[in-house]
Amino acid sequence: MARALLLSLLLVAWAVASPHQRGLIFNLDTGELCLQSAQCKSGCCHRSGGLSLARCMPKAAEAQECSPKTIYGVYYKCPCESGLTCEVDKTLVGTITNTNFGLCKDARDPEQRR
Repeated sequence: MARALLLSLLLVAWAVASPHQRGLIFNLDTGELCLQSAQCKSGCCHRSGGLSLARCMPKAAEAQECSPKTIYGVYYKCPCESGLTCEVDKTLVGTITNTNFGLCKDARDPEQRR
């Protein structure tokens, strides 16, 4: 029991000690398999369909389809890049099924707010 705990602590310390290097669990590059967005450098773990494997993908750029950030950590459409907002009409069913999709827009641009 003590050996398992020590081994677990050493693995966690090793993973945290090298935050800028590609890891086995965290800091995954685009295209690598993931379970949660927190594992990806980009911050988006994308799944193309219900039965597909999720892979790290870049966040959505301006005028691309997006999903608002959710608690699930896996997206059918990636959230927007920093500085952009995902304008979407949220529904209860869409929130539960993770299918609320919108478009990335610049929140500071008054022309796009219409």
